[in-house]
Amino acid sequence: MAKIVFMGTPEFGLPSLKGLLTAHEVLAAVTQPDRPAGRRKALRQSPVKQMALAAGIPVLQPKRLREPTAMKALREFDADLYVVVAFGQILPQAVLGLPRFGAINVHASLLPRWRGAAPIQAAIRAGDAESGVTIMLLDAGLDTGPLLSRRAVRLSHDETGQSLHDKLSQIGADLLLDTLPEYLMGEREAQQQDDSLATYAPQIKKEEGEIDWSQPAVAIDRLVRAFRPWPGTYTRWEGKALKVIAGRASEGKAAPGEVVEAGGTVAIGAGAGLYRPDTLQLPGKKRLSISDFVNGHREFLGARLGE
Repeated sequence: MAKIVFMGTPEFGLPSLKGLLTAHEVLAAVTQPDRPAGRRKALRQSPVKQMALAAGIPVLQPKRLREPTAMKALREFDADLYVVVAFGQILPQAVLGLPRFGAINVHASLLPRWRGAAPIQAAIRAGDAESGVTIMLLDAGLDTGPLLSRRAVRLSHDETGQSLHDKLSQIGADLLLDTLPEYLMGEREAQQQDDSLATYAPQIKKEEGEIDWSQPAVAIDRLVRAFRPWPGTYTRWEGKALKVIAGRASEGKAAPGEVVEAGGTVAIGAGAGLYRPDTLQLPGKKRLSISDFVNGHREFLGARLGE
């Protein structure tokens, strides 16, 4: 049983933290500071903080790990290992050198493919056939450290950012608990990454969710699925941001952004093929099926979106 400091913030890290709490001694959880959220901008605790407090373990929330108070606290914990899962900060070398066995990370891709902050969305947008989880040793770079283990999963044709997130968070927890015993006993040899195969998945900006109808319908479909639920996808219609919640690509032809009737339903022209929306939402309104939306907005047919 190792003495571990866990570092993580969003829901993705919860299965890993839960598993560590049952199999090891978790000394503390380090997570991002509480953030304003919602219309009232009330401070919200991270999911990792909520689980840690419920488990009765100390919580640290430094803005930067280099802060003297944070470094002092980490030294005093005298941990064997740091486990990092979607923490949100790059660990400086001064922190990496503190625990006896270094720091390991649960990363939501098959490294070296999709290093960076948004590997789940990147895999779906790129049309990858598979994704997975990598357990790696952290160094001072961005997901460049040696690999301890990997586990792959096939992507379904209707995979979304949410569904893949949920799969990989649990796979990551299982793989972490499988890998730790051998690593701590010195029986798991780390493998260097092949940097020539590296691809990058930078942090997503909300404006990336605006649909470009000149793109092929299959690319639009991947974008909508990758960005569900966050940051979501949208298009411009009558000066409003119309959210495109779900849909699918199909064959056919219409001008990019043109809303047409096709095959008994509604479709939107793309650079190649048609995109058939299933669910739409106007600002401040509830989500509607495409049939209910068109029934309430007959002027939608024949419209030109994105202008």
